[in-house]
Amino acid sequence: MVKKPPSRARMVAFIEAMECLPVSTVPEGPEWTYQLKLDGYRLEVVRAGTETTLYSRRENVLNAKFPYIASALHRVPQGTVIDGELVALGPDGKPNFNMLQNFRSAEEHIIYYAFDILVLRDRHLTMLPLAERRNILRSVITPADHVALSEVSDQTATEMLKFVRSHGLEGIVAKRTDSIYQPGLRTGLWSKHRVNLGQEFVIGGYVPGTHGFDSLVIGFYRGRDLYYAARVRAGFVPATRREVFEQIKHLKTEKCPFVNLPEKQAGRWGQGLTAEKMKECVWLKPEAVANFEFLEWTGADHLRHTKFTGMRDDKDPRKVVRET
Repeated sequence: MVKKPPSRARMVAFIEAMECLPVSTVPEGPEWTYQLKLDGYRLEVVRAGTETTLYSRRENVLNAKFPYIASALHRVPQGTVIDGELVALGPDGKPNFNMLQNFRSAEEHIIYYAFDILVLRDRHLTMLPLAERRNILRSVITPADHVALSEVSDQTATEMLKFVRSHGLEGIVAKRTDSIYQPGLRTGLWSKHRVNLGQEFVIGGYVPGTHGFDSLVIGFYRGRDLYYAARVRAGFVPATRREVFEQIKHLKTEKCPFVNLPEKQAGRWGQGLTAEKMKECVWLKPEAVANFEFLEWTGADHLRHTKFTGMRDDKDPRKVVRET
């Protein structure tokens, strides 16, 4: 019996995202290009047959949340995969992650910024240099309501940093023009530099309190180990405490997930989690991720003046590392 060739709808599928390496110094040189770092959700668009599917970084389907984004991309050719960022723009025109959390009321402000194309009409493009992929992307994406191209700046790294700081933006992304697309890897051919202090952290526990918890216990991965970084109370109102608690309470476990606990002393800023203070904690499986802002890192890899800004369901906890 002769098998039928696979349909076009089956020839394209989700591709794991290439990651950016956090750097303290932006790489410079003619082989590097720069884009604004957008504070949103990484979103991959897969156009298989007549269906357009929106995937988060963790391969969750987001069509139900953002149907208008899928509709806006219905003219993309069949057999195409596009990488980009879903962003909500605030009244000041800047990315606003909190607005993105309230996606139902912020629809008119939400835009998908496409920055790479991985497959076109069933032809895989990941081995092509980034510069060539960008040219192809420009021929495929037509800016419209809810869809735009993530523009590449012709400024130097120094000029870009000055612009980002003066406008209160998050940071910049640097990419080599000759880089191929390496799914799931963080090689440094793509890198990111934050100007403001804030990033994702893994929630590994909480201290019980009103509306579910008093504070969250958060950390980051270094290799295969999860390191404690801070306890966070700021950034919550009663409603958000209840919402967050509903998302984390099922992760309860008896084992502390942090390898650097307990600590001997509370420390100068009181962030040290001693054995005595650990008795107050409820531990969680390290599966929930959220965004936080903070003043600075201490020498002990702890955070000062940390504030919750929003939950993230698009980020693999194992890829949450210290970024600054």
